[in-house]
Amino acid sequence: MKQELNSFIRFLAEDRGLAQNTLDSYRRDLSQYIDYLESSGISALGDSGKLNISGYMLDLKQRGRATATLSRSMVSIRAFYQFLVKERLLDSDPSLHMETPRLEKRIPKVLSVQEVGKLLQAPMTTTPNGMRDKAMLEVLYATGIRVSELISLDVDSVNPSMGFIRCVGKGKERIVPLGRIASEYVEAYIQTMRPKLLKPSKAEEALFVSHLGTRMTRQGFWKIIKRYAAESDIRMEITPHTLRHSFAAHLLENGADLRSVQEMLGHADISTTQIYTQVTRSKMKEVYDRTHPRAKIE
Repeated sequence: MKQELNSFIRFLAEDRGLAQNTLDSYRRDLSQYIDYLESSGISALGDSGKLNISGYMLDLKQRGRATATLSRSMVSIRAFYQFLVKERLLDSDPSLHMETPRLEKRIPKVLSVQEVGKLLQAPMTTTPNGMRDKAMLEVLYATGIRVSELISLDVDSVNPSMGFIRCVGKGKERIVPLGRIASEYVEAYIQTMRPKLLKPSKAEEALFVSHLGTRMTRQGFWKIIKRYAAESDIRMEITPHTLRHSFAAHLLENGADLRSVQEMLGHADISTTQIYTQVTRSKMKEVYDRTHPRAKIE
């Protein structure tokens, strides 16, 4: 069985061109599955069946493995069997029609409107770094774009006078409204502070640049937003997507339609956007329980 596994990993590396980390993940998942089969008295993959796969998944669950681990393991097992059938090393695929454990969609944590206001007020706009940080935070909350899209923006990707940005995410370009306040800070940053961050001898297309005069990195922005969150006394754990989540939830709270929010976020499937409706429902119940005189029975 180890020989078949080596052939599968070689196929993934040479034919599929997968990264080493991904190859290691497949090898680890399938080595554990093969160990389980061998401990069950099975010495050949052709002797395994649906009951063995189900038994292995149950064993993982009983050992407290997360749903994400179970799902990934099932994906690896299914891909392995498909390869074996394709290579005619097996006559049939026992994983066929077996369901992958469904991942629970966690409700995104969002900032309140008041917390967003405190965060956006934190940067000191009298310095080049402060004005840049202010513009970045305003753009992120005004548009809901991903952090990767934010740092990928070039100067010509933004049209402050018309109030929109052009960004590329997940291989697709989209136009997103920028809003008056964000437009004003972006314009001020471009005209007054960005030139002070640039190196005179080097041309740079990036809209947001570091103190080195080069494109801002994801890690650099991560440090920036963490610092301002601490200065704003925001107790919630901030992630790079926090303002994106807050943008979507606040739009829906104020009556935006789901399809428009989907387009602004750049989601391919509207079901991905629907998770934010759970945020608004959760907040609605919280407000009801806190304010309605007969919400709780003493």
